[in-house]
Amino acid sequence: MTNKSVVLATSLTCVLLASCGGTQSTSPTEPQQTSSIESQKAPGSSFDLSHWYLTVPLDEDGDQVSDIYDVADLQAFSHPDFFYLDRQNNMVFATPNRAATERTSTNTRSELRYMLRGEDTSIPEGASGNNFALAAHKNAQQFAAIGGKLEATLHVDHVATNAQYPNKPPAYSVVIGQVHAFQLDDEQQKAGYGWGNEPLKISYKKWPNHSTGSVFWTYERNLPTNDPDRIDIAYPVWGSNWDDPSDPGDKGIALGEEFSYEVNIVENTMHLVFTSIEHGTVHQHINLADNIDANGNIDEADYPLAYQDETLYFKAGAYNQCSTKKNDPSFRYPGCSGTGDWKTDLANGDYTQVTFSSLVVSPATPVRGTTGAHK
Repeated sequence: MTNKSVVLATSLTCVLLASCGGTQSTSPTEPQQTSSIESQKAPGSSFDLSHWYLTVPLDEDGDQVSDIYDVADLQAFSHPDFFYLDRQNNMVFATPNRAATERTSTNTRSELRYMLRGEDTSIPEGASGNNFALAAHKNAQQFAAIGGKLEATLHVDHVATNAQYPNKPPAYSVVIGQVHAFQLDDEQQKAGYGWGNEPLKISYKKWPNHSTGSVFWTYERNLPTNDPDRIDIAYPVWGSNWDDPSDPGDKGIALGEEFSYEVNIVENTMHLVFTSIEHGTVHQHINLADNIDANGNIDEADYPLAYQDETLYFKAGAYNQCSTKKNDPSFRYPGCSGTGDWKTDLANGDYTQVTFSSLVVSPATPVRGTTGAHK
């Protein structure tokens, strides 16, 4: 099977990822089991992954952190549990609550990271030539792109169902798309720069006793890790907010129900568009170079220049919000169950799974009529 079309632009490489014949799912997809990795078609056989690398919840090299498959290695890679094509040739990401994690995280993930350099590893991962910046960045012209656009169509198949602290906001949720800042070492970090924070996480959350879930996005204040004001501020799209236990009912999104998101960063402003056949379209936006929130209010606790001087990149997949930490007072750690044995955790519902039918990265496109900051 041939790869999907690749559109090149001067400021940013546009890579189209679209499954062959993918349609809206009417029920959650069950995790697919195969007898061997060799018997499973690689997602790279149906998707153009020439500008992505993948993090999976495995530690096959024994270095105590999750494994990464760089652009060149990813083209022929699949895993029968965590990264594969379903029967409709959609790309499936799955990850248990307890498994290998990245060095700077306690959350497991099966997730792609966009690499503007492609296979040119002479460009360092954190270099300007592999990432994008806001127009206000003091060295914006040195970056591979100013802003950019990420678009996806997907459905969430499963979120972890057991949490010791169910009222902590990340419980029962998965991050399905991100804008991330590159984390520097401790000596390089300074005010408003280099902390590796996330100006955007798009999430889906469903309580076990609810028939539908909620879609929301969060903005993380660009502050040091140990700053008590470094929190994620959530904005609901469909259903309830992430700290609201009420049942979304017919206003929510069911497991297996398809929806789309678009993240279009133009100059300094992040424009968000969410689309659902059942629930219509929601528009929101926020300036990422100041401390005015998405409701149009000044956030005195945020860094005044927000992400103005950060190095930024896109991520997409399944970023499980069940931390491997069990007992921590932070709101970030809901204390989810999990054994570390995939078959056991699969049977107990201690995992998350997301299926993408399309994923597109392209240059930013102009947006008109955005003087307001709300839906």
